[in-house]
Amino acid sequence: MPTQTPSHQLFYTGIESPIGELLLLGDGHTLHGLYMQDGRKPTRIASQWQRSAAPFTDIEAQLGEYFAAERFTFDIPLTMKGTEFERSVWQALQEIPYGETVSYGEIAKRVGQPSAARAVGLANGRNPIAVVVPCHRVIGANGTLTGYGGGLERKRLLLELEQGQACLQLTP
Repeated sequence: MPTQTPSHQLFYTGIESPIGELLLLGDGHTLHGLYMQDGRKPTRIASQWQRSAAPFTDIEAQLGEYFAAERFTFDIPLTMKGTEFERSVWQALQEIPYGETVSYGEIAKRVGQPSAARAVGLANGRNPIAVVVPCHRVIGANGTLTGYGGGLERKRLLLELEQGQACLQLTP
């Protein structure tokens, strides 16, 4: 991402993807948000954000590789604002290997709060950087797909992609 702009200015752009429109938000240095606009809770564009695709060329390319099943990890600097607990959950999400799933209870154990599976679910739902921070890899204790801001069909599609059962392409 370009580095000529002050870090307090936020930029945004929208891109089409195999899982619908994605809204990217960043400061020209780090990615602050990746939101599924076709999900249950589309993100409103704030009046102070400036529209520009230029800061997002790298993440857009990496997303294209991911959807084509050619990229298994992302190399994007992130800025994630949340509580200490939320940030610990989001860090644990980033440690789930591509193609694998874990339960909310397992994430709770990994962050040192073994009885906090519900709180993990709430933090998971507040993840501001979908796909890159893979909240879709968290499933119910019994192996079922549960709760996903982008909808269970998108969650299923992302998991199928990562398990080699689908190959998705970004639309130009």
